[in-house]
Amino acid sequence: MARNSKAKGKIVRRLGVNIYGNSKYDKLLKKKPHGPGIEKGKRIRKKESDFGRQLVEKQKIRFAYGLSEKQFYNLFVKAKRLSGLSGDNMMILLEKRLDNVVYRLGLATTRTQARQLVSHGHIYVNGRRCNIPSRSLVEGDEVTIKDSEKSKKLVRESLARNNQSVPVWLTFSEDSLNGRVERSPYRTDIVSVANEQMVVEFYSR
Repeated sequence: MARNSKAKGKIVRRLGVNIYGNSKYDKLLKKKPHGPGIEKGKRIRKKESDFGRQLVEKQKIRFAYGLSEKQFYNLFVKAKRLSGLSGDNMMILLEKRLDNVVYRLGLATTRTQARQLVSHGHIYVNGRRCNIPSRSLVEGDEVTIKDSEKSKKLVRESLARNNQSVPVWLTFSEDSLNGRVERSPYRTDIVSVANEQMVVEFYSR
């Protein structure tokens, strides 16, 4: 997850959708539905081009998963080489990233926090420490927590604050803090914050 110095609230307001999933941004959008720097109630007459709409959709997904432009483009190129629809492949590859799996299991409340857990060595894959957030997990991979009080405390605090359900393609035991990839996600398992087909069109120009 590439570091983004921009205020997340401004990004959410500019894109007009809660790409991070945090309930506080839903409240922000309700309170300030207009973009940053725009006077409340002011009508903006702006005809958006196809390129502009495609760019916005691309940014929604890129910011949501926290990738740099280069990382996101490289992932798209990989998705395009696979059989099937490029947009579907792209979303599946994003979901299978280790930092996203940690987030989906509820071990972190945000993808940013999930990346930190991985980068700082709190996460193990198949019994071995893995500090590579972009690692793509496969069916049968097991995700566990470092056997230390500090690591377990961090994770249990996140689980206590987390209100999202674990996806059907993953399983998780809260008692043992053990997660497992039961299968690769299908496109229908993924709720996207944007239209990935427009991302395909953006990169196909």
